[in-house]
Amino acid sequence: MVLDAPFTLMASITTSADAVTNHSNSPPAANSGIPRLKDRIPKLEPRRKRQEAQNPTPVPETPPLPSPPDPSTLAFKLPTRRILSPADHGLFLASPTYKLVLAFVFGLSESVVDTPISSLKDPELSSPVKAILGILDEAETLCKDSPPNETGGSRFGNKIFRVFIDKIKHRAGAWHRSLGLDDANAIAEVSAYLNQSFGNRSRIDYGSGHELNFAMWLLCLYQLAILQRSDFRALVLRVFVRYLEVMRFVQSTYYLEPAGSHGVWGLDDYQFLPFLFGASQLLHHPYITPRAIHQELTIEEFGADYMYLGQVAFVNSTKTVKGLRWHSPMLDDISNAKSWNKIEGGMRRMFVSEVLCKLPVMQHFLFGSLIPAAEGMSEQDMAGVADEEDEEESGEVEVFDKDGVRHVHQPRGWGDCCGIKVPSSIAAAEEMKKRGFGEQLRRIPFD
Repeated sequence: MVLDAPFTLMASITTSADAVTNHSNSPPAANSGIPRLKDRIPKLEPRRKRQEAQNPTPVPETPPLPSPPDPSTLAFKLPTRRILSPADHGLFLASPTYKLVLAFVFGLSESVVDTPISSLKDPELSSPVKAILGILDEAETLCKDSPPNETGGSRFGNKIFRVFIDKIKHRAGAWHRSLGLDDANAIAEVSAYLNQSFGNRSRIDYGSGHELNFAMWLLCLYQLAILQRSDFRALVLRVFVRYLEVMRFVQSTYYLEPAGSHGVWGLDDYQFLPFLFGASQLLHHPYITPRAIHQELTIEEFGADYMYLGQVAFVNSTKTVKGLRWHSPMLDDISNAKSWNKIEGGMRRMFVSEVLCKLPVMQHFLFGSLIPAAEGMSEQDMAGVADEEDEEESGEVEVFDKDGVRHVHQPRGWGDCCGIKVPSSIAAAEEMKKRGFGEQLRRIPFD
């Protein structure tokens, strides 16, 4: 009996262990009061990647650009406004001219995909392109020869700007003859677009509509076969870049007010096309990302080669508050895009929705023989609407608001439909420089 005791003890231990094991594997009895923790702990699942918001509006495609018309079929005439009602605007948006404008502007943009400004050399420029650059150089000289009078620190437009515009009109004939035009009616038609591209003489303002007039001036020269498709890259990288430089000088000289500006909530107070062309330039860049607009060293190094960065640098230089998030929240928001491809598509959408589809902008658009109006659009003379060039200085202006309601703006300022009349941000920056505060920007608290 004594010899069997160890074996009896081992058997007892084994039996107890088996009982414990069986108890741990079996579910607790319903009335045991022991909770099943695995039923209470949520199942771990891999975190799903947040889906990027998708814009339901498709990216506008580039329509085919038609060949220039036969010159013998053209009857040149002075361009006039033809979008005088929402119905006229609808006719334009459904017309071949709308597609012509899209084809030309988007064609210019596509010609500079992944192309820095410095890649284009002088020997590659055609004679007409060199002549246009000479015209812009002379325009800047005319501005320098017409200095503004002192207005006691006023930040609204300087009236000497009208003297500058008059000089532009006086030189327009000779400029176009240097381009090979000799028909007086053709010169008058094409000059109307160039004259409007420097700003409005009466209101002393400038905006994306005037910038569009410059593009339409180039389109007219294409329609006359003075410019060729082979010139498109040079038109963007040299001609349009030079136009931007001239207009920045003009804006800084005369404190041009933003045309139809809605303050900081717009993309830019004055320009749009540098962002479209600039996004195309950076479309597949290997290391400059959309966030680069917040990197001062990147802007300083590459701003002269890429229009998007250069325009951001100029915007920063004209603001009295430091930080894109404060003075240009839309640009700041766009910088969060994943790629330049998304930004380029967004700029195409904006060109259609914020320029061509905006009645307050397009009611100033001019139609002639080279950029024809659609069948059935109103005639300016028959409607009794005065030409913008015939408006009295600071006189009444007939406009349509965003809902298509026709009304008159009084001399005291613009209504909300066209943007609140605001002083030039460039003027504020220039006035600070005059007082010796040129590089001292105000910081928003906690920025």
